[in-house]
Amino acid sequence: MANQLSRLDQVFGALSDPTRRAIVMRLCEGEASIGELADPFAMALPSFMKHIRVLEESGLVESEKSGRVRTCRLRPEAMAGAEHWFQQQRAIWEARLDRFEAYVMMLKKTTKGRGVRRSPSTTKGKVLRDD
Repeated sequence: MANQLSRLDQVFGALSDPTRRAIVMRLCEGEASIGELADPFAMALPSFMKHIRVLEESGLVESEKSGRVRTCRLRPEAMAGAEHWFQQQRAIWEARLDRFEAYVMMLKKTTKGRGVRRSPSTTKGKVLRDD
């Protein structure tokens, strides 16, 4: 479990930077050389390589050197952990919202039966009773 959370932290950390997100988006189109990836960015190659290193350490990108050219490709399976985490969070929040909605509906029914009404134009949030 701790290893999964560490990997998840690495993936989110890697994707937290706009340059690295742009690299990932470019690699969605297919593999590319370091030179091709670095071309749109106004930074020195050693600085750009730090971004590639972070992406490789997170498992999102892998690179292979052939002669003098290093080619990068996306590893989409590395996103599976993040996707699973998002699905879990979505389920938790949907369940919470469903419970909240049920609670609000219950409150509406109980206040309706007691003759409580709100007049937003005259009371500004004060509760009026029909006693």
